[in-house]
Amino acid sequence: MEITAGGRLEIRITPADVGKRVSVRRVEHSSTGTPSFTDTVGVLTSWNAGVVTITRKTGESVRIAESSLVAGKVVPAAPARRRGPAASFEELSRVCARSWVPLESEPLGEWTLRAAGGFTRRANSVLPLGDPGVPLDDALARVTSWYAGRDLPAYVQTATGAAGTQELLCAELEDRGWVREVSALVQVGGLAAVGDLDVDDSVVAGVRLTRTPDEDWLSRYGRVKDPGTARRVLTAGPSVWFAAVPGRAIGRLVVDGRWAGFGAVEVDPEHRRRGLASAVMAALARRALEEGASAAWLQVESDNAGARALYEGMGFGTHHSYHHYRRAAV
Repeated sequence: MEITAGGRLEIRITPADVGKRVSVRRVEHSSTGTPSFTDTVGVLTSWNAGVVTITRKTGESVRIAESSLVAGKVVPAAPARRRGPAASFEELSRVCARSWVPLESEPLGEWTLRAAGGFTRRANSVLPLGDPGVPLDDALARVTSWYAGRDLPAYVQTATGAAGTQELLCAELEDRGWVREVSALVQVGGLAAVGDLDVDDSVVAGVRLTRTPDEDWLSRYGRVKDPGTARRVLTAGPSVWFAAVPGRAIGRLVVDGRWAGFGAVEVDPEHRRRGLASAVMAALARRALEEGASAAWLQVESDNAGARALYEGMGFGTHHSYHHYRRAAV
């Protein structure tokens, strides 16, 4: 907070700072009149009618009465990660997109409309990396029409929490009644550390790697209603590998230049806590290292505490959060 030479807090932000990262403090009074203070850090996404809205790096929007503010200032962007590979938001977003290719896509300015028969939100949502080339309301009308023509709900994928992410777009979607349905973390780490995981080499040797998923793999993935559509999406990408410990665990890897993207790591409930997830990832990492990759990424849902703990132990850390907004029913 900004403190003057006289020891007083000051509010040093204005509506002109919308779009900037800020830190604010607000005061609340209990029924007895005792004050309590709350600090909030995030992107200032609106300041209207006496209400300040700040979007945190998690994507959560916090609405604060202007009258309750006691201090505020613009702060620098979050410091660069101290471990793992460096990457801009745009670079990593495009790498992630190339790993999960829809069956059809169409540009809308710098946005990309994507569809794949409803197989996963990622392949059936708008990727808005830039300007749609038309006013936002016109762009969203086009999005809604495009997905309705395919009997699909309209989703927009957004990101928060890193330099260049889309907190303002999130706020604009929420103002128009779009609802955030699910959030996930995009995490990055060193690939060699995954290849060197402390797992039994005999277990790693039992991991089978193939270029296409078989019926057992698809059944264990658990999100497949149309195997043909799923295979087309899952096998697309620069260099795709599928891992399986028959009857027990699966995983997927996409190698794209220096990046290796891990996904679909699933272990049968009866075989969990036996190191199978680590063995699958180690086997895939060693293959990616052979192909010249050096950096790793993955996506994990924000509320999956078990998976987050597993990946943190492998050296992964969060780069940014991403969210899927769905157009509310009218």
